[in-house]
Order: sequence, then C-alpha cells, then structure tokens
Amino acid sequence: MKKLLLLSWLLLGAAQAAAPQDTLVIMQGADIPTLDPGAAYDDSSGTFVENMYETLVGYRGSSIRQFEPMLATKWALSNGNKTYTFDLRKGVKFHSGAPLTCADARYTFQRNLVTNNSNSGNWFLSESLLGTQDNAWKDKTITWARIQKAVECNAAGQLVFNLPRPDATFMAKLAFYGNGIVERAYSAKIGEWSGAEKDWRGWVGKDLTDSKLSRAPNGTGAYRLLRRDASTVLLEAFPSYWGGKAPINRVLHRKVSDQAVRIQAFLKGDADFIEGGSRTVDEEQLKGKPGISWLDDLPNVTAGAILMNNNIKDPRLIGSGKLDGQGVPADFFANINVRKAFSYAYNYPEHIKVLFNGKGKQRTMLMPDAFFGYDDSVKIYTYNPAQATSFFKEAYKGELWNKGFKLVVNYRAGDLGLQTTFEMLKKNVEAINPKFKIILQPKQWSDLISDSKAGKESLFRISWIPDYADPDNFLYTYYASDGFYSSVTNYRDERMDVLLQQARQTGNPIERSKWYSQLGKRAYDTAPAINMPAASRFVHFRNNLVGITPTTFNPMLTFAGGVLWKDLRKK
Repeated sequence: MKKLLLLSWLLLGAAQAAAPQDTLVIMQGADIPTLDPGAAYDDSSGTFVENMYETLVGYRGSSIRQFEPMLATKWALSNGNKTYTFDLRKGVKFHSGAPLTCADARYTFQRNLVTNNSNSGNWFLSESLLGTQDNAWKDKTITWARIQKAVECNAAGQLVFNLPRPDATFMAKLAFYGNGIVERAYSAKIGEWSGAEKDWRGWVGKDLTDSKLSRAPNGTGAYRLLRRDASTVLLEAFPSYWGGKAPINRVLHRKVSDQAVRIQAFLKGDADFIEGGSRTVDEEQLKGKPGISWLDDLPNVTAGAILMNNNIKDPRLIGSGKLDGQGVPADFFANINVRKAFSYAYNYPEHIKVLFNGKGKQRTMLMPDAFFGYDDSVKIYTYNPAQATSFFKEAYKGELWNKGFKLVVNYRAGDLGLQTTFEMLKKNVEAINPKFKIILQPKQWSDLISDSKAGKESLFRISWIPDYADPDNFLYTYYASDGFYSSVTNYRDERMDVLLQQARQTGNPIERSKWYSQLGKRAYDTAPAINMPAASRFVHFRNNLVGITPTTFNPMLTFAGGVLWKDLRKK
C-alpha cells in the first residue's frame, strides 16, 4: 500500500499531498550526470554516490581534518610513510547481497587508476599511487605491473597501498566519494572492466559517466537505487546495511528547474529539502516561515570563480569568430587586457548584497581563507568601470573598443543564483560600451559539465568543493597548465606552474605558504579567472527533519545539508 501511495504522489507531481513521512523528498534544478563513483565529480552526482557507496574512511563529525573508520576499521603506515595497510570491516554486504572482500576494494582503486581521465577525480588518486596525474595512454611508463603493485591484498586479507613517495594528503583523498568501493564480480558481470590484465588496456581513460554501473549501481551504502528516469531518482533504505537500516525508508530526488515551484513545494511541505537560490531570495521567501528550519554561519570551504576560456571551441558561442561586432575570436580571453577588463567590470559588492544579503566577503585568492597559505594582503579586483574601460580600449590595440563584440554565455539551468551572476556581468559590460553584447542561455548541468571540459564554453561559473583539505587542491586545480580546469580555461602560465611545483615539493606548511603568497600575486597580475565572493554558508530544511545541526554539519560532504542521509530521521 505504501508503494502505491508513493507512486500516486509521484504521478501527481507532489501537487496534492505533503511529502510522505517515510520519504526524504529533495528538489533540485540540476540533473544527476552519473551514479558511478569512478566518474562522479560534481555535487549533484556526489550527493548520491556518497549515500549509495562508502569509502574506506570518512570525516569525523564536523571535522575536515580528523577521519573515522567506514569500510576500513583500522590502518597503519610503514616504509617511511609510503605504505598504508588497511583492515576491512567484516559483515559488510553490497546491495547485490555479496560480501565485501579485499578483492573488491583492490578492484575499485585499480579501476579508478585504469579509467583515469580528465572528467573524473581519479587524477589525484593516480598522482599519489603512480606519481603522475596521467593515465596509461598519456604516460607510457604506467604498466599493468605498476598498477598491481600500487594496490594489493596481502595474505591476511588486508588492503595495501604502495606509494612512490610520502603524501600527507593521501588519507583525505581516500575519503573522497569517488573512491567509494564497488563489487568486482558484479561489475564484471554487467559489462564493466573484468579487473584482469587481459582487457585493462581497452579500459584506459574510458569515460564512465554513462557506464553500466551508473545505470545499475551497487554499493555498500545505506541506500540503494529503486529507479531512475530523466526527472526523478528513487532510493530505498538497504535492509542489510552493516550499520543498521536507515530511519528514513526512501529518498526521492526530483529535478524541478523552476525555483519558484521548488520554493512553493517546500513551503507547503511537499519537499523536505530544496536547492535554493541566492541568500537574499531565500531569506525573503523562506527564513522564519512556518515549518522551515534555518542554520546560518556554517563553514564555507568552497571557492568559486567565473573561468574565462582562452580557446573557445564551440563556434555557436563566438558568432562570426572575428572582431567585427558580430562575434569574438576563439582566443578572445587569451588577451590579458580582455581578462582584466572583465575582472574590473564585475560588481563584487553588488554580488554580496544581492546574492548573499550582505553576508559574504571578497577573498584575495581562489581558496578558503581558513586554509594555510591564504594571504590576505594579495590585491583584489574591485568593481571599477573606468579601469574596465581602459583595459577594453587597450585590448587589440583599440579595435575591440571601436567594433564591439557579441559573446554567447551558457549557465546552469534552474540555478537562479548563477543566472543572476551572469545577468550582473552582462549588465555591467554592456553599460561600458553599447557595442558590447553578451547573450545568456540556460543549459542542462550535465551538458554544461561535459562541454566545459571539452573547452567549448566561453565562460564557466563553478564553485570548487575540496576533494581533500589542502590549498593544493584548489590552486593546482584552478591554475596549473595540467590542472583539472586546464581544458576548461586553456590558460597556461609558466611562472604559475613553477610556483605550484615549488609548493608541492615543500613539506613545511610555513614554507609552502610563501610560495602560495607569490602564486596569489601572480594570479592577480594575469587575471585568469574572475574570483567570486564567498558567502557565509547557510542551510534550510523542513523542521520535522532531524539530524542537521551545526555540530553534525560537515562542509566536505556534497549534500547541501552537510550530513549523510542515513543520519536523518523525521519526527
């Protein structure tokens, strides 16, 4: 009967009944690109992966530095901190019913090393275990023997990692949701990599976004997939979960692009949790309303930017492809004067006022200010139309100013905050010269991700959620010529690469901070991205939902509520 009631509720589109008591209902504007942990590298996918799969270790409570056992119960370091040995938890079952073995854990990490590509987070795992961010196609020194040696199972059934050099961030990397453990036999049976040498070459660099495992996921987490379509994902509590069945029986995710519809559903109780918009909108429409709980001043460990692509590969975004007023050259943002002009054209105080309701700050660097290495003395770009005008006039020796330009920009559909961000940029740039035109278009999130990684987007607004709590995860990611966003921006700066490598080779945090300070100054000088202000983080949810508190909220979890769903219940 309960299943029939839930189905009826789904078919009615939540229009005539409150969210079922045994179901956590989440509404977001974004779709879910993948349910394969080996490919998940965005907050929408990560939210599901971290609740359907489990890693060896997790973050303890609200800490981002302390770890607690998950699928591993204890661990030890040896060999000059280059060998990590893990005891695995007994009595753990996959959703298929099969028991967890060391062979499954070994398969998971070897699969991530083999399929490592620019669309996933496996680059930093490969960096720790193989000494390179590349896969076997790019780095010919990577052999099957090296991959086998990197991750082993010893005679006692323990999982062993053998690193080429010490890595103080390795434990944090293991807590990343993309390292959720998958079952080897099940994966091979449905058509994934066998885990053997015979076919590993055919899987090198393979895109797992729409893998068979994504369509039929199988983890050890507290929730398992019931069904998925273009607009809904339905999970149920796994009855054989080693930690005990979750209090909330089902989790329903509905893709609802219209924020106004999400807000109305939330206010009526048809949704327990929604993707909000700007702080200003949410405070005006949700804070203090009956049935709504609100937590504020939570830690923000993200860092956001508008990335400017130095080589736009989609001709639909650059019009004529020339400086004739009807388009822009593909390398439009390779011109440093253009980048500086755009940086001066953004109204940072207005952003803080409009989107954060005054509760935010403009950081000097693209990293959390709570991390070591952050330098508050680095210069920042301010909203300065006169300076923007000057640099626009300098660009292309005055030709850009005289002829104007037309640029198409895509943004994440259903995200009012991102839409507002680009509308502000458009307004300010076009006010400088009537010959300047920016055309804004909404685009589905999964398409936006894939096209940005292919270098097709002109501007790409992103907030980086740390994979592990270290400044390198931000600064290398954003600025390195081989960093994760290098294919998005096509930005190359030799001095920046030198500074990043110097910091990596320095173990002392104080010495590393000196290199990062120089890097921040170099970023100001070259303006590779528009550094977005950082908000004071907040979260809202229906007040019958128990488990989201300041002491349980962990900013390293991708679910906006900062907790795992298994730790929630309804009263």
